[in-house]
Amino acid sequence: MRILLIRHGESVDNVAGLYAGSRDSPLTNHGVLQIKRLGAHLAKRHEAIGPVKHIFTSDLQRAYQTAEAIAEALKEAQFPASHDALENRKPLQVSRLVELREKDYGSSEGTKYGGKAKRTSDGLFQSDSETHESMRIRVDRFLSSHLIPITKTHGSDTITVVVVAHGIILGVLLKALLERYPPRLADPTSSSDVAAWSNTGVLQARLELAKSISVSDSKAVVPPNSLVADTHESSFTNPNDSAFQMIVEFANNLDHLEGLKKTRGGIGSAKFDSRQRTMDSFFNPAAKKRKLEVRDS
Repeated sequence: MRILLIRHGESVDNVAGLYAGSRDSPLTNHGVLQIKRLGAHLAKRHEAIGPVKHIFTSDLQRAYQTAEAIAEALKEAQFPASHDALENRKPLQVSRLVELREKDYGSSEGTKYGGKAKRTSDGLFQSDSETHESMRIRVDRFLSSHLIPITKTHGSDTITVVVVAHGIILGVLLKALLERYPPRLADPTSSSDVAAWSNTGVLQARLELAKSISVSDSKAVVPPNSLVADTHESSFTNPNDSAFQMIVEFANNLDHLEGLKKTRGGIGSAKFDSRQRTMDSFFNPAAKKRKLEVRDS
């Protein structure tokens, strides 16, 4: 079983440099291009990673629109028109969950990074910002209610679960997963920096029976600087999970964005308008006008 942890596409607040945790910041035009690239990329890889059976996402639009783009792209890849009647080719269900929301910055929401937000004497954000402990409670609730039941039933199957959320909460989720399914053959002296996610960055991990992982395989897929600290200790670890371990295959993969450039003139950074007929007509109005002129001449 594989698990993909994916960050949402570029949002308006990302571009503006604002703290946006619980704020429902929309995707930019560039962000929409990113998620379409991401969906197409995962659709091409569906045979390699196994069929995607579940998609979970934050209930904030920048995340669930990213998840829906993935689901739409996978519909054709996993259920080709030649194999199924049109009515059976429905997108995968996307489960929107409040547990997967980003950290709530409280009264700092919407303020500039590095701005004059109130801080405590030790330099931390003021007390109304959500704590790590609160985020961990949300993550544990997601695991126990949604992901763990799947791993118990399909942990050794060739399927994939996709989780689309936000950078900080994904880090908390990754740590919780590694604590529950620790990679036993990983070098304990390796660096334990927290993994990071760019917009539409993909972390891919696989959950396998411990006896099926060789020493050389483990060393190949658990690179330094990619795992979260303290993977050997957790009150959340369940003895029933002892047969499994999770191996991170790669983190923050952005292969799908190769060659993608942001449209200049502020268009790429602007809020995406779903009323536009197509992204191509939005970005190439002049070219479209020339085609009409040639046709009329």
